[in-house]
Amino acid sequence: MRRVVRWLGRLAAVLLLLIVALLLPVAYVELACRGEDVPSEYAAILPPEHHRPEARTLLTYPEWHIVHAYDDYARVIGQDDPHAFGYLRAIGGFWSSLCAISRIAGRYGGVDGGTKQMVYTIGVSFTAELAAKAAYEETLGRAATWARGAARAPLDDLSARQATDYAAFLQQTPWYKWDFPADAAALSGAATGAVRDRERRLALGLEYRVKAAYAGLIAQAVAGVGADALRLRIVARGLPEAAFAAYEEVAVVGARPEGVEIETPRYRALTHLLAAMARDGAEFVEIAGNDDILLTALSDGPVTPVPLFSFDRQGYGDRRHLILLKVPDLAAWLRSNAGTGLRLEHIHDY
Repeated sequence: MRRVVRWLGRLAAVLLLLIVALLLPVAYVELACRGEDVPSEYAAILPPEHHRPEARTLLTYPEWHIVHAYDDYARVIGQDDPHAFGYLRAIGGFWSSLCAISRIAGRYGGVDGGTKQMVYTIGVSFTAELAAKAAYEETLGRAATWARGAARAPLDDLSARQATDYAAFLQQTPWYKWDFPADAAALSGAATGAVRDRERRLALGLEYRVKAAYAGLIAQAVAGVGADALRLRIVARGLPEAAFAAYEEVAVVGARPEGVEIETPRYRALTHLLAAMARDGAEFVEIAGNDDILLTALSDGPVTPVPLFSFDRQGYGDRRHLILLKVPDLAAWLRSNAGTGLRLEHIHDY
């Protein structure tokens, strides 16, 4: 009995240490990366019911960092084995970018408690997931590749395709809507008797089933509180109302002295839409009641002026940059960035 109690005590101590380790980045960001909150002096054009907090353009990036990390992972395992991916680099990129963002978020009205809690929650979940994946792939997973040899097994290629499809799905749709059981079933159906295939079927099948269960809980929670709004309002000019109405999923609300008020989709669709409008000559006056916006761009090397934050992408050989712009400057930037060595990746709404 004493031996059981000792082992239970050791297990509790290990679990406590793991929890502390997962919460340390949260404590660091909260204590060392805080900026002074400054109320916004911008006089919005749109009515309050169509405003979104301006600091949210910054705080949407951590969620997209996770999206980008899955894309990087898919890219790496399409060419190499999973242990070649830098799991700790991806984790560090999340928290270091969040630190940089948090230090200046106060200049844009500050961050509400609910948003901060959400970002910390996904950060801890992301850290735990990638740390567990790193521990497995660097040990048992790597051993399975040694047993396999240089030639890739069928499930190496199938899991790479699944990762690529999942990364593309995340560009516009919440992760918990992905069909993880279908991926697990596909692994089982395509597995051969090879050691690597048996290992991939068991390891990834377990991962997919755990994610499916967690996704179900998240879906229920979202249903209880309501999903985030999928559309937002923009004031734009430079094109007639009919031209704005011709864009897919854009609704013209009406004319204002400052321009045309339109309603658009959010997320990845908005990035493509704003880029197309800018090419056609549109100018953006205000987005969701705000005059500042974050975007990410890619380059093959360092750029000037120095962005808010920059780091290398895994599997691509280029760099990602976080850039803050005034909304009225966005269209000109979108039209001119081709000559600067920068490639637009994503415009972060609120």
